[in-house]
Amino acid sequence: MIEQQKSLKTYNTFGIDAKAKHFTSVNSLAELTSTLASNEYPEKFILGGGSNMLLTKDIDALVIHVNLKGIEIISEDENYAIVKAYAGENWHKFVLWCLEHNLGGVENLSLIPGNIGTAPIQNIGAYGVELKDVFESCEVMEIATQHTKTFNKQDCKFGYRESIFKQDAKGKYIITSVNLKLTKKEHKLNTGYGAIISQLEDMKVSHPTIQDISKAVIAIRQSKLPDPKEIGNSGSFFKNPVISSDHFNKLQANFPEIPSYTVSDKLVKVPAGWLIEKAGFKGKTFGDYGVHKKQALVLVNYGNAKGSDILKLAKLIQHTIKRIFNIDIETEVNII
Repeated sequence: MIEQQKSLKTYNTFGIDAKAKHFTSVNSLAELTSTLASNEYPEKFILGGGSNMLLTKDIDALVIHVNLKGIEIISEDENYAIVKAYAGENWHKFVLWCLEHNLGGVENLSLIPGNIGTAPIQNIGAYGVELKDVFESCEVMEIATQHTKTFNKQDCKFGYRESIFKQDAKGKYIITSVNLKLTKKEHKLNTGYGAIISQLEDMKVSHPTIQDISKAVIAIRQSKLPDPKEIGNSGSFFKNPVISSDHFNKLQANFPEIPSYTVSDKLVKVPAGWLIEKAGFKGKTFGDYGVHKKQALVLVNYGNAKGSDILKLAKLIQHTIKRIFNIDIETEVNII
């Protein structure tokens, strides 16, 4: 069914009340194929979980909401299971499904907003783990031809919050399902981030399971990040910038407390949240929108803000960080 002038407020985690000129939700590969093949609406816009985008205008196209569902183990041996999840599955619910089946590898990625289908695009990551660490392959449908193909890990060209789907293949494919290789036993626990260790100590857990790691991550995220169901947001709005060691050393002379993570001999990653907080934006409100009071990386819609308002704030933050630190910070969120 095609709906007209459909509000997308409940289809994006920022809660922006942009409208789709035409809208349909597809629940099967057959529906997706026929909808893409139709010439009735030549302009098409693909919508997944709506968690990694900022709508700054109405969409003058047919918005196709990808709502494909299903999770299954497609192969396994003594140590590993390959789990297939369809694009419309909620990411966090998928993580919980894996934990219920004692499958390890995604527990550090608990409570990340969005759906399965958009996870490879962004190469989602948190607390020392990225999707690429467990990624096996994904099935895609070419929008122009409706042909299907498989991308393996190498094909996807994963980087930090980066993939081929944000570069060479941008706008060409729809990810319909994702296959992940997860451990069945002897799980590799990633507790390298100090916050996880201290949270486990607070939970009085000395020998953590993958379920314990997930609970710790959820507790940490809930203490710092707003729930999109309560306050409109898209999680981390900016990427952590990588700068030269020389540049970092100069900054450290002026800001001795600046945190950092070594990338290589010549490159250093700096937390964008620290830069934004140091520039004075943390907790600032501008009418119906602003910067979250607990996490400077998160821009929020407190009710009825426009996407253009939030974009204006993002640009102000970028210009200020450039002026103070001579660092360019990129948006992690897609601006529509």
